[in-house]
Amino acid sequence: MKKLSCILLDDEPLATDIIAQYLKHFPFVELKSIFHNSKEAKDYLKKNPIDLLILDIEMPGLTGIELVKSLESIPTLIFTTAYPNFAVEGFELQAFDYLLKPVGFERFTKSMDRLHKKISSRLELTPDKNTLNEYIFVKADRKLQKVYFNEIQFIEGLKDYVMIHTTQGRIITLQTMKYLSEKLPNNIFRRIHRSYIINLNCIQSTTNHIVEIECKAGKKQLPIGKLFRNQLSSILEQKKFE
Repeated sequence: MKKLSCILLDDEPLATDIIAQYLKHFPFVELKSIFHNSKEAKDYLKKNPIDLLILDIEMPGLTGIELVKSLESIPTLIFTTAYPNFAVEGFELQAFDYLLKPVGFERFTKSMDRLHKKISSRLELTPDKNTLNEYIFVKADRKLQKVYFNEIQFIEGLKDYVMIHTTQGRIITLQTMKYLSEKLPNNIFRRIHRSYIINLNCIQSTTNHIVEIECKAGKKQLPIGKLFRNQLSSILEQKKFE
């Protein structure tokens, strides 16, 4: 199993020291960095997408809630705080968990075990990535519709729905970009912007800011979000040598 990249954010060094020690007991998580300042964490996240963010809510300057709302792509969130009244707002951001300080090892273990089960379950549901006859079912027109991966050209997130652009036409679904990005195989599909997921096989050309893909209606240019720029560049660099 690929390790989850993780960063810690808390203005109290003792709090991050404790969580860092806890994380050593969970080998499926890789701690990338520790921050005691929200702005520094935000600058890091702009250039380094991560899988798991464990952060305090009440911090000087930019709060944990404000930081998360400012992110272009939100990772799995675990909030820590001494104030239980923040729980509702934390879960409104679809936080995976909410831990009250002082965070005990037993409670932290329960959270990590749930996270591990969630990841394992997702991997079990992921089909073989080496065949072309892979597909996903999406809710569209009050029914479940099968969509083959090799027919998807790009996915566009709009205000209240998602539009899947395929070689067969467009499919409108209420399923979220987050759900689709988790279900689609990342060796074929990558998120390049808050509003776009693309099929890497459809890329015709790219710059630092734009991806041009070949789709049913012809060539289309899609923007690359700052948070995804380095990741996409790294993927394409690897493909140059395949």
